[in-house]
Amino acid sequence: MPNEKHKLRSADWFGRTDKSGFIHRSWMKIEGVPDHEFDGRPVIGICNTWSELTPCNSHFRELADMVKHGVYEAGGFPLEFPVTSLGEPMMRPTTMLFRNLASMDVEETIRANPLDGVVLLAGCDKTTPSTVMGAISVDLPTIVVSGGPMLNGKFQGRDIGSGTDVWRFSEDRRAGRMSCEDFSLAEAGMSRSHGHCMTMGTASTMACMVEALGLTLPGGAAIPAADARRRNLAHLAGNRIVDMVREDLRISQILTREAFENSIVVNAAIGGSTNLLIHLLALAGRAGVPLELDDFDRLGSHQPLLLNLMPSGKYLMEDFYYAGGLPVILRELGDRLHENAITVNGRSIGENSATAVRYGDDVIATMEKPLQEEAGIAVLRGNLCEDGALIKPSAATPELMQHRGKAVVFEDIEDYNARIDDPNLEVDESSVLVLKQVGPKGYPGMAEVGNMGLPAKLLEKGVEDMVRISDGRMSGTAFGTVVLHVSPESAIGGNLALVQEGDEIELDVKGRTLSLDVSEEELSRRRAAWQPEPSPTDRGYVRLYIEHVQQAHLGADFDFLVGKSGSVVTRDAH
Repeated sequence: MPNEKHKLRSADWFGRTDKSGFIHRSWMKIEGVPDHEFDGRPVIGICNTWSELTPCNSHFRELADMVKHGVYEAGGFPLEFPVTSLGEPMMRPTTMLFRNLASMDVEETIRANPLDGVVLLAGCDKTTPSTVMGAISVDLPTIVVSGGPMLNGKFQGRDIGSGTDVWRFSEDRRAGRMSCEDFSLAEAGMSRSHGHCMTMGTASTMACMVEALGLTLPGGAAIPAADARRRNLAHLAGNRIVDMVREDLRISQILTREAFENSIVVNAAIGGSTNLLIHLLALAGRAGVPLELDDFDRLGSHQPLLLNLMPSGKYLMEDFYYAGGLPVILRELGDRLHENAITVNGRSIGENSATAVRYGDDVIATMEKPLQEEAGIAVLRGNLCEDGALIKPSAATPELMQHRGKAVVFEDIEDYNARIDDPNLEVDESSVLVLKQVGPKGYPGMAEVGNMGLPAKLLEKGVEDMVRISDGRMSGTAFGTVVLHVSPESAIGGNLALVQEGDEIELDVKGRTLSLDVSEEELSRRRAAWQPEPSPTDRGYVRLYIEHVQQAHLGADFDFLVGKSGSVVTRDAH
């Protein structure tokens, strides 16, 4: 019997000699479990977000098997369990609507069952933050195994990136620059292996986030899903989680304020998704770590861009891995990070990256010669976003970073879809496109529609970018001069709700302002006449979501889920 340093949580289920112990062991034996599995070895839960409706995670059954091999090898007892899976390409109206639901599923499943430690299998965008949010709330030893990116897409002899090139091809198709046949060929060549988006979209950003936070084994973020080393990583994670239980190295000991600051700095250096902010804020809320929107600007917006990867650059995640992966970025950043921050392998993030080797400077730049001197995400303030808004400068058009134009207003997504290609739409390249009712409560779920497609008549003229403003999000694979996460959102009466056609709006990214050139008196008059839209439903989870979701600048978690409940369950089932 392993010599545990502390009493295992699972002993309250399997270590008892009473009726309850009989029930717990007896019913597990239905699965062919022998007696020696109950001899006091750590019970490891493998939280699997596999689903055929989540194509990015379609290889997770194999990864789960590799984790099990590692757990058994290290003397643990693995038990795999399913949770709500969130497939970004499939779910409507948006997976963000269900992130908090999935986190509740993870939290309650872990707490209710005889688990001593947990391995989270996550890949597609929201599966990573939702599983980590749930695990934080229980606070057991936890390690993340991400699914890895797809292999590079291929089309007409060149690499193409999931998401990023979708937006380009879509605009080309609408403008008549791309044939239906080529559009179909690109579709077939873009997603050609297991894995999540191979651009620096939200899934890749989340994989880098958990490595920067210290929640995954070193180098795990960029290994392609199809590479045998991804399966090797899963095996090693199974080994390591058993030792984490024996050491009682819990997730709360890893997720310190320093770890969150590291993640912000790393996100800037890799040109990561704006979605990091809303997920990292939610994680910090669960962990009880003070984190505010302005921390992202203060800590990240002046960091150099080191990774030449779509949508901010040229290459893809497969190239990133071959160039040395995230450990090279960590080593380059050096003392800009809290290098003593502990990680799941028991060593510091500085120790883990000290010997990382960069293979060429084209994919990963040096601090001495970065791709961009200042990257990250800029946080804007002004009378159009009293609680903040975001823009990603590395993916925007420099000439539009200071801009003044007249608003072309779409009251909701249906209004946008109905009018954006109308040849009579009064719009030109200097206009500012404004989309309302796409925030947390308004959509509901805060969909990735903020990177609005441009009007067809302007695309035909060759216009490639315009200033766009909304209370929604955009895919991390997207690009353009897009202002997002406007808070408070229009659905609850934020000033975005009061914008009218023809209003002058000024964007000044350098000055960090977003201003509506309308007097306070006029805004007060409009507010008095404003009426909220009726709720889309009066039942079920969506009603719960609308009633309890927080605003974007707080992470859009449920107000009643902030903080943690712990792992103790005092009452028996029988």
